Amino acid sequence: MIGRSARMREVFDIINRVAVTDSTVLLVSETGTGKELAAQTIHLRSKRAAGPYVTCNCAAFSPTLLESELFGHEKGAFTGAVSLRRGRFEEADGGTIFLDEIGETSREFQAKLLRVLQEREVERVGSSRKLSVNVRIIASTNRELEKEVAEGRFRQDLYYRLKVVPLVLPPLRERAEDIPELTRHFIQQFCTQYDRPVLDLEPAAEACLLQHTWPGNVRELKHAVERAVLLARGPSLTAADFDVQAARAPA
Repeated sequence: MIGRSARMREVFDIINRVAVTDSTVLLVSETGTGKELAAQTIHLRSKRAAGPYVTCNCAAFSPTLLESELFGHEKGAFTGAVSLRRGRFEEADGGTIFLDEIGETSREFQAKLLRVLQEREVERVGSSRKLSVNVRIIASTNRELEKEVAEGRFRQDLYYRLKVVPLVLPPLRERAEDIPELTRHFIQQFCTQYDRPVLDLEPAAEACLLQHTWPGNVRELKHAVERAVLLARGPSLTAADFDVQAARAPA
């Protein structure tokens, strides 16, 4: 994780203090701010670093499939279940599981996840046997879960179980002073990846990047740098290489 701004120093401080514990962490931020990178950093700085790190994008599965994906299933539990499958909680035993976009889950699934958090046991779909799991849980969301709770879309009891340590990652527009360092890091990364000489960054290009609001946050900046490196015609990246004018959000 890169950044020297006051907001990011606060984030690093919380990560360093919470990583050495087994506390559940809830990462809250807009899309593209680096929630998965923060989760990986917490895991790698924890006493579980030698154990597995397992991720699951909860928004990518229907409620039924998500249950099977996380808790596993027995052979014949449903149509297409041709063999036993271990869930991601089992795979993460002794390590960390990262539940990305937890706010996208159904209340039915939330009730089942709450039971797992309380009992530290999972039941595969199609089985009544409980399996103990020793897992540290990190969850993330780009939703305002307090609002989701108030409007009945997210269970209040699960919300409080997840937000033992809430960590808010700032959007890029609120830490614009980190943009030059991030940009140079990505330039180095993509020049190495595409086997090109490292490019300079023209001052005018840097100024344009600082003016952009970056609604897609660090992810958008990373993609902009990759495109600029691929299309650059000289030894330095210019504002035109970034196409900042076209990308800039309307006033």
